[in-house]
Amino acid sequence: MHAVILAGGKGSRLRPFTFTIPKPLVPIGDIPIIELLIRQLSVQGFTRATISVGHLAGLIQSFCGDGTRWGIPIDYVYEDEPLGTVGSLALIDRFDDDRVLVVNGDTLTDMSFADAYRGHSSADAATICASTRTVAIDFGILSVDDEATLSGYAEKPTLEYLVSMGTNVLNVDAVRRHLERGERLDMPELIDRFRRSGERVRVHQPDAFWLDLGRLDDLEEGTRIFTADPQRFLRP
Repeated sequence: MHAVILAGGKGSRLRPFTFTIPKPLVPIGDIPIIELLIRQLSVQGFTRATISVGHLAGLIQSFCGDGTRWGIPIDYVYEDEPLGTVGSLALIDRFDDDRVLVVNGDTLTDMSFADAYRGHSSADAATICASTRTVAIDFGILSVDDEATLSGYAEKPTLEYLVSMGTNVLNVDAVRRHLERGERLDMPELIDRFRRSGERVRVHQPDAFWLDLGRLDDLEEGTRIFTADPQRFLRP
């Protein structure tokens, strides 16, 4: 099983930490975010991790090395110029399977990456892992028809959304069809290309905790949750 960790961003939302260290090396508890992801992949049976690096790439490579200490081979692709959240996939010369797991390097989750990987159908272009989020609205929400007549009134509703977890399983052949080497592209654009060409995209909703650690408040929350029960995130 082959995974790609996206670790090339500048992490501007985590400044001042990321002035001197890349975002994936920012610690959560007593270990860097990227180490936790690598250890999760290893424990869950992944056999290769490719790390996509750009900003302060040398520090990430120096820390992670070849993966020997975690029992999973690690290799790297380098973005000389930012290629978005998916462009670096075109720099990978060899994939180990007909699919690849792609995960953001600022992800804290106790989901099974292996279950998502194995559950992906080879007939699908992509599987998007998703989580439910709720947003409380502090105002009364009005619905109005074309004649400015009130048709609905909801006082301070709570809205529910299905959001991407920044973890996707992609069909390798589909990626090669829709992504050119050196092209800058983000994941939503690639998914849109799949859909417009008639290729199927599935959504997987794991019963799991998930948090994007891209902001300082979320990093603090993630650190609190992780330190309370580290083994929760390292179970097979």
